[in-house]
Amino acid sequence: MARLATAFSQNLKRPGLKRHGAAALLVAGLLSACSTVSAPPRVAQAPQAAPAPVAPMPDMQGPVKVAVLVPLSGQSAAIGQSMLDAAQMALFDMAGDRLELLPRDTKGTPNGAADAARQALADGAKLIIGPLFAADVAAVRPIAQNAGVDVLAFTNDSAQAGNGTYVMGFVPADQVNRVAGFARSQGVTRFTVLAPRSPYGDAVVNAMQAAGPRLGTAVTQVERYDANVTDLSQPARQVAQEAPLPQAVMLAEGGPRAQGIASALAANGVPSQQVKLLGTGLWDDSSQGQGQALGREPALVGAWYAAPAPQNRARFESQFEQVYGRKPPRIATLAYDATSIAAVLTRSGGPVPFDRMAMTNPNGFEGLDGLFRLRGDGQVERGLAVMEVTPTGARVVDPAPPTFEMLGQ
Repeated sequence: MARLATAFSQNLKRPGLKRHGAAALLVAGLLSACSTVSAPPRVAQAPQAAPAPVAPMPDMQGPVKVAVLVPLSGQSAAIGQSMLDAAQMALFDMAGDRLELLPRDTKGTPNGAADAARQALADGAKLIIGPLFAADVAAVRPIAQNAGVDVLAFTNDSAQAGNGTYVMGFVPADQVNRVAGFARSQGVTRFTVLAPRSPYGDAVVNAMQAAGPRLGTAVTQVERYDANVTDLSQPARQVAQEAPLPQAVMLAEGGPRAQGIASALAANGVPSQQVKLLGTGLWDDSSQGQGQALGREPALVGAWYAAPAPQNRARFESQFEQVYGRKPPRIATLAYDATSIAAVLTRSGGPVPFDRMAMTNPNGFEGLDGLFRLRGDGQVERGLAVMEVTPTGARVVDPAPPTFEMLGQ
């Protein structure tokens, strides 16, 4: 590990980060998409390489430059640095000699992001990884689109997807569909949704309602409340007054607020033994010990939520902490996986490594957060596991699918 840390520190001294030496990576081809990955965290599937031209194109002899747009100054500098560190880990683990990262500081503002994108494109970037915030992505999208360069953005705002911008963040629709589908397989057909009046709450409500016709389920009650309200007993009482009680309640909250609303439901006569509580990816933050914290609320024990399978991420988090001396934020895996896509496609040997057909390969990729694929509309589909809250942490009750065929999509 000391050698690994040394390699990172040397890379940090250069404005363009390039991996030197052969990478110890075995990339599974499309025909082996169902194989199990037991090696350290990596992208395990890659599109087939484009046919090699008779004579190498001139730009195939030089580096393939990929921009990483993150806030390296300002209020969000710490998270931006962690995202860059994760990208460097992927560079070291996955890349060959050709891939070069161009870190650029967005300053955490739309104007800063736009300036960073223009600078990176002027320096020859053929793909943009980042930026972090939805407003920054909105500023970068037209600039990248005008240059014919695609964007792997870290935001979870699905409104930013499309025209070559892919939303890598964890959007609630995937999580809602997965956990609701699992609940349906266990006999649940009547759902209530408790959600704050916020864009996130809107997304959860819309996803639950859209899932009904496909799953053969019904949302019999939707309770909305002010996102800043501290007393959660009122929406809980509204659920308790429903007759009959729902079979499951979807909570569009995480952390202490999820604990508070679960406690309020139990106190108002909605027993968790009878009514299954469901959650979203807001419950998935092992770096903050949240899985175990949720289980300290008795009403949440036995609740289900959908999230990426935790095994690969746990190894990544341990390695990150050994190298950098601190825990990574939950979304650092997005930077690792996005950089891994760039590494895999660069190593495929094609003259245009980030061509849309390669980016949107229907078999997808397998990364730290499990199976995922980029769709033509810019949305990212993920193969998620279903987790159950226990007093000592979360456990997998339904594994993530190994292929999209098994996911039924």
